[in-house]
Amino acid sequence: MHWIQETVRLRAKRRGCHLITSEVLDAVPGLQELEVGMLCVFIQHTSASLTLNENADPDVRVDMEMALSAIAPESMPYVHTCEGPDDMPAHVKSTLTGSSVMAPISRGRPALGTWQGIYLCEHRDHASGRQLVVTAWGKAASGG
Repeated sequence: MHWIQETVRLRAKRRGCHLITSEVLDAVPGLQELEVGMLCVFIQHTSASLTLNENADPDVRVDMEMALSAIAPESMPYVHTCEGPDDMPAHVKSTLTGSSVMAPISRGRPALGTWQGIYLCEHRDHASGRQLVVTAWGKAASGG
């Protein structure tokens, strides 16, 4: 069994859903060593999240943000408001979408579907950069 783990720092992004597949893969070149295995991408924040979704049409990312904001609007009477009106809705959205994504690895790459990509869902208006822990494990191409 071969293990790889990298910490990935993403630059600050505006509120919305952002395709980050290439940023993740570029930061973990050792992934190419695995013939078969699993990839886990975990975000170390509670007001942003990760998900797998459409990677071709950017309108999907716009619609995802719109739908999440409709499900958890800032206008609800939240009790936790000390960090601003977008904070508690961000926590709700991150709970709905999740803090990690997993994908099988095949021949050194995530075995994503043709139209799938990894999204960073940024739920805050003025967030700083986000940190990911990317872990991959499996059988090395050389049989290790």
